[in-house]
Amino acid sequence: MKDKHGLVMNQDQSFDRIAGKFDKNIYGSTKGRLRHELLVHYLDELLDSKPQRIIDAGGGTGMMSLELSRRGHKVLLNDVSNDCLTLARQRLESLDVDYHQGPLQSLPDNWRPDGIVCHAVLEWLEKPYEAVEHLLDLLPEGGWLSLSFFNKDAHRFANLLYGNFEYIERDLKVKNRVRLNPNNALEPKAVLDFLAPKPVTIQHTAGIRCFHDYLKERDMQTERYDELKTMEIAYGRTHPYFWLGRYMHLFMKKQG
Repeated sequence: MKDKHGLVMNQDQSFDRIAGKFDKNIYGSTKGRLRHELLVHYLDELLDSKPQRIIDAGGGTGMMSLELSRRGHKVLLNDVSNDCLTLARQRLESLDVDYHQGPLQSLPDNWRPDGIVCHAVLEWLEKPYEAVEHLLDLLPEGGWLSLSFFNKDAHRFANLLYGNFEYIERDLKVKNRVRLNPNNALEPKAVLDFLAPKPVTIQHTAGIRCFHDYLKERDMQTERYDELKTMEIAYGRTHPYFWLGRYMHLFMKKQG
């Protein structure tokens, strides 16, 4: 859908018919690999080792569900795309995972989780804050939410460095939608302001890919990947670097 200026308006994104391309584009690149490995690293630090019931909301082709299931957690994998869930079932066929196909707002009330993972989903939704509200409603007191989202401030900063000034002037909106590019990046301060009055305590804030995307020599993304990952972990939770992450990661617990 486009507005009166011919610019693409936000709407929920499904990856039906391009699920394989989506999976390869995300996890077949250093940027996708690094994002995934950093989120796994932080969850390993933040979660108790005992088995938990976890909803992977908008979990796509099941990469995070795979990590969680291997660690002994019971997972409900949700996605709006049937094609993504088909790939996920193939990836997770040896594991005991439940599945739910549909918008995350349609997640069943009777599958009560200890925690929810919602990574790189909000930027594909028309109403991301309503989605967060629904996820918080599903959590019990003491339940946790791991939330990551595409950082609009960092996206703007990167495009300023690239000299994409017309794109900046259009407030990062495109005339012709590219289905593999997020269409609704969020400003971290706006997300934090939204969460401030909610019954949650934020226990962790990190930038994801604070340095990877800005490297002058792109070959370093592959040739010095391990060193780069070490630097991301060392500085990704440190002010001011976490504000530069292409994604922001928040981990919060619900209060009574």
